[in-house]
Amino acid sequence: MRALALILLAFLISLRVAAADVGALVAERGIMPPTQAQAAELAGVSAPVHIRRIDAGVPGWDVVRDRQVVAYIGSTREIAGSVGYSGLPLDVLIAITPSGRISGAQLVQHNEPILTLGISDEDIAAYVSGFEGLELSVPNAATPDAPDVISRATVSTGVIRDGILRTARTLAAGRGILASQGIDRLTFTPLDWAGLIDMGALAEARVTMDEAALALAGAKVPVPPGAGDFLHLWAGILDPPTIGQNLLGQKEFTRVVGALGSGEAALIVMSMGMQSHRGTDWRQSGLFDRMTIVQGDTRWQPTAESYQMVRRLALPNAPAMKEISVFALPATIDPSRPFTIDVQSRRPTVKGRTVTMDTHLSVALPQALLTATMSPEPLWKLIWAEKWVQAVMVVVMLVALTAILFAQEWITRRPALWRTGRLIFLTGSFLFLGIGLNGQLSIVQVVAFVHSLLTGFRWETFLIEPVIFLLWSFVALGLLFWGRGVYCGWLCPFGALQELTNAVAVRLGVRQITVPQALHERLWVIKYTLFVGILALSFYSMQDALVVAEVEPFKTAISLRFVRAWPFLLFVAAILGAGFFIERFYCRYLCPLGAGLAIPAKLKIFDWLKRRPQCGRECRMCETKCTVGAIDAIGRINVNECVLCLRCQVIMNDSTLCPVLKRRARAMDGVQQ
Repeated sequence: MRALALILLAFLISLRVAAADVGALVAERGIMPPTQAQAAELAGVSAPVHIRRIDAGVPGWDVVRDRQVVAYIGSTREIAGSVGYSGLPLDVLIAITPSGRISGAQLVQHNEPILTLGISDEDIAAYVSGFEGLELSVPNAATPDAPDVISRATVSTGVIRDGILRTARTLAAGRGILASQGIDRLTFTPLDWAGLIDMGALAEARVTMDEAALALAGAKVPVPPGAGDFLHLWAGILDPPTIGQNLLGQKEFTRVVGALGSGEAALIVMSMGMQSHRGTDWRQSGLFDRMTIVQGDTRWQPTAESYQMVRRLALPNAPAMKEISVFALPATIDPSRPFTIDVQSRRPTVKGRTVTMDTHLSVALPQALLTATMSPEPLWKLIWAEKWVQAVMVVVMLVALTAILFAQEWITRRPALWRTGRLIFLTGSFLFLGIGLNGQLSIVQVVAFVHSLLTGFRWETFLIEPVIFLLWSFVALGLLFWGRGVYCGWLCPFGALQELTNAVAVRLGVRQITVPQALHERLWVIKYTLFVGILALSFYSMQDALVVAEVEPFKTAISLRFVRAWPFLLFVAAILGAGFFIERFYCRYLCPLGAGLAIPAKLKIFDWLKRRPQCGRECRMCETKCTVGAIDAIGRINVNECVLCLRCQVIMNDSTLCPVLKRRARAMDGVQQ
């Protein structure tokens, strides 16, 4: 078996090496563009529409109708790199409007193991379409209005949900609808004028009369030098309440911010001195030609439509401003990034020319008023925060099992304690871990893990379900310490159900069937064949592999809590019925998950189960009492089959059962006599 385990590891490594070729093949196929009908449906408009591919920045497609962009479309596979729980690409097309609303979402491709959970493709498609109408302009939209994940398909629908929200926000930021970095629009900290200046909430620039007189020399009407300011400027972004509410007061701040459109931000410009920053020509032209906002290659001049008048500041210790202007910055200016305000002062000369002086004011929001990102919190973090109580309870259960296994020698010397403790733990595994928390591991998860290694492993996918993640983490470590029995014998809810029902059968006097060793060992082939067959079939067809994986009764008995069609219920009843006569019948001969765990379990480091030289030679009691027939005729424990029930250790330590201990006791009595 060690050779088999090494061969399997070599096979997986070779597949991992080939993953680059698989990825290249996927890249060559590219992303399928939406059809005109798809684009019109996603955009929520009638055909015909024109589709324009955008490769620069955030890739996607513009949907144009009547020479206007009516929607932007992006792919979760292309933008968010969405990979489903199956380990294969997951693609959803998402359309957002120029105002920042999801106008449509359509499932294009998935290979998720939903059929095994009684969930149809129509259910998933309906779940995806439920994101229509979601407003992305809500700050930090994680969002409460987004559809919740579907019970029993938490990981798959969680990955879909996360991919849709991240793709939509990334696309919106790339098209200038949302800022790439968020502004804290919720927190309010009372500050006075000096406090705002100290934190960098307001930028300041000053030109004295002497400086202006020198710069505008030759003007027809000269600027007289002397004391005082020619132009004293302050400017800042009003959107954070710490800035806007302090400067304007609650009522005026609400009025100003409430007048903003989607994707816009409020810029306040204040000035003192001889020169006006806005002039008077804008009343006729509709353009504030003295001011230019510059950010990278983007240049924008405020217009009359973007202007709001503010008469005074609410701060009592603020300077007495001559002019206060509020402008609605367009979506093309990102208020979370630095930009420059250029204010130009012009004077005609005697010769009919014009002399100019530019005043530059660099505006940047303080880092304290910026959120890390406008993208929602990773879904797995939200789920862990929501299910922390369940996670803690599972950890407590795992710690208790670790204590049992480390203290096995002390426990197995007390048969009543072992028997009672084991029945209590198995009952908890079935009722609490299985029925309560749906903590049943499956061959489907093994297949998904193998595929994820080939297509790009992502921790986020497996972190979405805390209970399953904790169990697999513990099992992975337990395989090295104790072998497959750490899960199969203690934590598997269906395995616990089998052992509990068999205990009831024994108590009722049901006669147990002893399977001949030769037949017993040959029946092992079934579960290993099922494991290899399901894994191999998944590379050809994931859906076909999931159908074959129905050999697992876990979904019917644990995930769906026996609420399923009668053929599945009959299958579970047949397995449990066989278990009345042969303890853990399913674990012994049919479980592909147990077979999958048995292969890496051959690499376990420690050998905790004790044997004596007399075992299998002078005494075969442990062999006959083993619940799964894991002890051969010469007393050796087969780690591939052992479920770590510790019954053999109890027998070895019981002086009323173990012949070796009985003989020693008689010898000691003879010596004493």
